[in-house]
Amino acid sequence: MVDVTLIGTGGLKPLPDRALASVFLRCDGRTILFDCGEGTQSAAAKASVSLANVDLIALTHFHGDHIFGLPGLLQTLQVMERTSPLVIAGPKGISASLSPLLEAAGELPYEIRLKELDGGELKLNTLVPSFSELATLTCFKTNHRVSSLGYCFTLERMGKFNPEKAKELGIPVSIWSELQKGKAVETEAGRFLPEQVLGEKRKGIKIVVTGDTAECDNLVKYSENADLLISEATFGENEQKELAEERGHMTFAVAAEIAKKANVKKLCLTHFSPRVVDPEEYLENATSIFENTVCGFDGMKITLEFED
Repeated sequence: MVDVTLIGTGGLKPLPDRALASVFLRCDGRTILFDCGEGTQSAAAKASVSLANVDLIALTHFHGDHIFGLPGLLQTLQVMERTSPLVIAGPKGISASLSPLLEAAGELPYEIRLKELDGGELKLNTLVPSFSELATLTCFKTNHRVSSLGYCFTLERMGKFNPEKAKELGIPVSIWSELQKGKAVETEAGRFLPEQVLGEKRKGIKIVVTGDTAECDNLVKYSENADLLISEATFGENEQKELAEERGHMTFAVAAEIAKKANVKKLCLTHFSPRVVDPEEYLENATSIFENTVCGFDGMKITLEFED
């Protein structure tokens, strides 16, 4: 099971009921914060989301509406007596781009580990050891005015465990759980492999967060068959397509076209321009293309579970 909370759904500037870009993901007790725009802390509190033990902050790019919430959050973690390291990942140039914000946060009692990303797949436990070995984060380049990334989170699901086969092979019950996680285990009785007791892998969970981007092939490629696509949709009107593209953004309709091409299950729109006061007014521009589209809002929660 994976829980997603849209913390901030605005772009450019915060509104009274709309903080700036931020998405929170929880899986097996481990957490990722995608972007940290202004208002992230207060919006998280309203949504009953605790950022105290966030494991990873994954930044899509370094525009202010996606990162200006960082200094305050880092200081709050200090007040909350955090001691464990915090990993902050993002596009090339992360050290130089975040240097002023880290300086503003002051001296911290915990380590900040910056990770520069340039596309590709990462087992999350290589960034944060406590993450499940079955969780993967893939970053891909998107089409914005600056270096920018989208993120694809996947949680694999191993095949069904066959206890009868395990007993037949004399595998100790104490290591069954490790084999179920896909790990090979050495014991005094011998070396046992997951494939000895597991069926074929079952469908996992896939979630994509676009960050800021205009339409691009990568977005379709990495969103293919996703269970959930959380997509920027800065402009509501179809007539604003050219303007959106010039500024490295998308309209509701373009985001819906991406979802349709990628055959995703559900599309959730976010990163609304301050001029889009009520996103629901423009929702039909998306649902007429991709029916299973919803407008995100601050505090919106979505839970994804494995299929039977």
